[in-house]
Amino acid sequence: MALATDDTGAPDEELIAHAKAGDRDAFAELVGRHYDFVFRVAWKWCGHKADAEDIAQEVCARLGRSIRSFAGQGAFTTWLYALTLNVARDHGRKVMRESRKAAAFGVHAAAFGEAMPEPDERPDALWDAVRKLPDKQREAVLLVYSEDLSHGDAAEIMGCAEPTVSWHIHEAKKRLKVLVAQAGEA
Repeated sequence: MALATDDTGAPDEELIAHAKAGDRDAFAELVGRHYDFVFRVAWKWCGHKADAEDIAQEVCARLGRSIRSFAGQGAFTTWLYALTLNVARDHGRKVMRESRKAAAFGVHAAAFGEAMPEPDERPDALWDAVRKLPDKQREAVLLVYSEDLSHGDAAEIMGCAEPTVSWHIHEAKKRLKVLVAQAGEA
């Protein structure tokens, strides 16, 4: 993957070096340059704009705490993608815990005639199905089809062998056929 540059021509590696040294402007420029990428990955992972915004903000906060740990041995975007997926998984676990509390609130709201919040935007059926895949299959699909990475690049991000990514994609396609068919029947 090539290093990104901005209108001033400063490559990511230069901004990273300055950010590691405590240059807040360089860090802000780095975040600004990659925020849309982080948000896009987060949205594709969770499917809700508000959650994707929360995830992207948390990625920015964690990036500030962990930029010094970026060793530069791989592409910054690869490292940032992995960071984003970790935050998205953490957020997903948090949402699951909170959904149990929300179910109790729903019973309370119905019993007392209180209004329930409006549902978030309805995501595209295919992405909705992708979000139901097991984590590794979902990661492989997002990396290969959404981010247009090769199986080899996806394997590097996922920390596995290239044939493993291919297997996850194969299994995901089988499962997606079933999930999309079920969604069409609903």
